[in-house]
Amino acid sequence: MFIRRSHLGAVIAALLLTGCSTISNTADSVWSSLAGEDNSSSASSNKAASGGAGAVVAIPPSSAEANPQPTLRATGSAAPPALGTGSFAAPSVTPGSPTGTIVGAKVESLRGDLQRLQANINGQNAQLQQLRQTMAQDAARYYSLVGTINARLQVGTTAGNPELIAQWNQAQGALDQMSSDVAKLNSLSNQTAADSSLGAYILESIRAAYGLQGAVDEDHRQLGMLETEVNRTSVLIDHLLNALSDDISRQTNYVANERANLVTLSLAIKNGELLGQSLANRGFGAGAPGPTATRSRPLPSIAERRPLVVIRFDRPNVAYQEALYTAVRQALERRPSASFDLVAVTPNAGSPAQVALHSDASKRNAESVLRSLTNMGLPPDRVTLSATTSTSVQSNEVQIYVR
Repeated sequence: MFIRRSHLGAVIAALLLTGCSTISNTADSVWSSLAGEDNSSSASSNKAASGGAGAVVAIPPSSAEANPQPTLRATGSAAPPALGTGSFAAPSVTPGSPTGTIVGAKVESLRGDLQRLQANINGQNAQLQQLRQTMAQDAARYYSLVGTINARLQVGTTAGNPELIAQWNQAQGALDQMSSDVAKLNSLSNQTAADSSLGAYILESIRAAYGLQGAVDEDHRQLGMLETEVNRTSVLIDHLLNALSDDISRQTNYVANERANLVTLSLAIKNGELLGQSLANRGFGAGAPGPTATRSRPLPSIAERRPLVVIRFDRPNVAYQEALYTAVRQALERRPSASFDLVAVTPNAGSPAQVALHSDASKRNAESVLRSLTNMGLPPDRVTLSATTSTSVQSNEVQIYVR
């Protein structure tokens, strides 16, 4: 055993004495072998270029190595996620003239309700834009502090450096502020959801007003204009809710990951050495393939699969959240790595224009179900969204499949 260890030590010493050229050539040979290529010609050319076995080739330093002031990259924290950029200002309501009828008075009341709804949406849009600016500033401050700490640790520092401890405390405060910003986004999302219900109520009231007696043609014309504007406002509210849901999801995940990273960073400051990201943010085991992963075989068509949940949107305000939560929770209990396919299904009946309108409504329903799943805590990267038409359904549906 002693002879073998001495021989191994002599081999390691010989490799070290041959310099960087031998290590580089060895690495090239390994990569060629891994790629399944023939190494005989490569080895011959390396030997000829080096002037024979055992020759030492001087390799000049690269421009990065020769730089006296290199740029150090912060490796312990990911860059803050990008926030949405959309604006959701509602257009003004078209004015109307009173007709002196009972239906005309109802039209005036409904127009006032729509004006209040749009004023609420404009106010919420202004809050969202202000929150985005504040969150971008807080995220930039946090990322700058963490980057400074990581750069200092990367070049080496004393254990328990009080300057780094002070910067860590500032980073903790900045992350707490980001968490507060997410809470404000959640509050704004709740306000917008309440206004979405108000929009549905106004739309139902307009449709009911068509059946009132004592109306003139001008009353019905103004009701039609109001119905169109309420539909546009409802679409705008859906887009605002989607933007809020995306921002909340990205920021919540980032803050949660960075809290774990700060714990690891505090240990790095204590030791005076850079550790990297927290192990809590690393996946263990083989999970479900992500959206960009390649499956070994394509999934069967919808007709060949059995849905986990079918939500039929055949009436307003369908209460599906509780049943959806129970079904998804049970599916995850049976298969913790499961992912889900969310399909918006539209009846393939009527004229092409009617199918297109129903398809748009079905897609909005699917987006609403996706927001519900995200709010329940299901990561968005475990859900795929698609749409199709079918002759076997009578109303818009959202079907959810497990994969």
